[in-house]
Amino acid sequence: MNTGQMGILFAIGAYLILMVYIGYYFSRGNDRSAEGFYLGGRGLGPLVAAMSAEASDMSSWLLMGLPGVAYLSGIADAGWTAIGLAAGTYLNWLIVAKRLRRYSAACGAITIPDFFSRRYRDGKNILMCIAAIIILVFFIPYTASGFKAVGTLFFSLFHVDYHVAMVLGALVIVGYTVLGGFLAVSTTDLIQSIVMTVALAVIVFFGVHVAGGWQAVMENARSLDGYLSMSYLHDRTSGTAVPYGTLNMLSMCAWGLGYFGMPHILLRFMAVRDEKELALSRRIASVWVVVSMFVAILIGIIGYGASVAGKIPVFSSSAESETVIIRLSGLLGESGFAASVVAGVVLAGILACTMSTADSQLLTAASGVSQNLLQDFLKVKLSERASMLAARLTIAAIALVSLALAWNPDSSVFYIVSFAWAGFGAAFGPVMLAALFWKRSNLYGALAGMLTGGIMVFVWKYLVRPMGGAWNIYELLPAFLAACAAIIIVSLLTKEPSKEIQEEYESIQK
Repeated sequence: MNTGQMGILFAIGAYLILMVYIGYYFSRGNDRSAEGFYLGGRGLGPLVAAMSAEASDMSSWLLMGLPGVAYLSGIADAGWTAIGLAAGTYLNWLIVAKRLRRYSAACGAITIPDFFSRRYRDGKNILMCIAAIIILVFFIPYTASGFKAVGTLFFSLFHVDYHVAMVLGALVIVGYTVLGGFLAVSTTDLIQSIVMTVALAVIVFFGVHVAGGWQAVMENARSLDGYLSMSYLHDRTSGTAVPYGTLNMLSMCAWGLGYFGMPHILLRFMAVRDEKELALSRRIASVWVVVSMFVAILIGIIGYGASVAGKIPVFSSSAESETVIIRLSGLLGESGFAASVVAGVVLAGILACTMSTADSQLLTAASGVSQNLLQDFLKVKLSERASMLAARLTIAAIALVSLALAWNPDSSVFYIVSFAWAGFGAAFGPVMLAALFWKRSNLYGALAGMLTGGIMVFVWKYLVRPMGGAWNIYELLPAFLAACAAIIIVSLLTKEPSKEIQEEYESIQK
């Protein structure tokens, strides 16, 4: 092992030890109740709430998926996706956060399925059960994408066996999550967001340097037809520009709709200390998301310039192009021990993206099984200690299944995440908006919307979208619209909510 690799390993090792220590630190806390484990006692400050929400949102998609897409085809796909996500982030904090915090506290809900069930007075907890199952179905591939990113990182840099690296990364994530619960996850997410920011900044400046300067980067990008256009895609196979129509733009902007249904993000809203601090959280989160996504796309463009300059290989597939930031970091690590430590911090940023999302997803899934399925739906009586054990065993089980799904090293982070994102956005988003903003919505409408959204994602992805042409749009958009229609139609065709439900709804609006 050379000096550069030693520096990188030193930085990454120190970072991983810090994450595990944070989990251990919060495991000693006095509040070991379910609310403490899943919501941190509703005590998140504005900075931690904002940054943990956005760090858990971005995942390895930010430092691997988004630059990889920009590297291959230019800025259109990545750019319209980023615009949708930026708008979705802002609107989620603006219109959902305050009402969800107030409503969840009023009805005593500590998980998203729990909130849906209490909001609509689902005595049989059927809505809760379906919601918990949906969380398990879509979080498993989402978590798998994170584990895949860990394996790819260590294999690309050190030629460590992909599967061994992936398993070790999963053990660290599972370790601090089961130890410290929500507060450990939120605190590590704050640290991880800082590391991610440092990683983005360092790679931009270093990448421009090795590519021959900013002018060279732009000249190389402009030499590819459609590469810097928001209305064309660059086709690497033919070397030509392919029109990027309005339907494509709307399809990618639809990524923003997913925010209204992301359980691990919505949980942050439920956990904030004071709803009056949400305005500050919204500003912090929105600015960070816009800047980080812009820089991530820029890294893809810079990466292509570095390939033209012969500093890193030329990539031709999604799985390869998603390693662009890893390759640039490895190059930085060859410039001496001090530079290699900096490179290690950058690579820790990739781990931060992965871990900040995976830990939140594992915790949310654990709450779905332990709290919602076992105790609320199946009526299994568990002590606090037994409930925590069930949650931790769930985390371990989901991690094992996710590892199995990520076993193929040639899978794409971007496309794995896009499917899971669509699933949550369509199944939960319309139901959440109806629950918070439409008094006439009822239990039957919520059930219809949740099932329609979840099923339509699979139908559109595997049956409709392969037809191509006008049908080739991101599955989140048609599934979201279908779910909205189902909620409205079924709610209006069935009995209106009880007086008790309507009075509680009205009290939240004040």
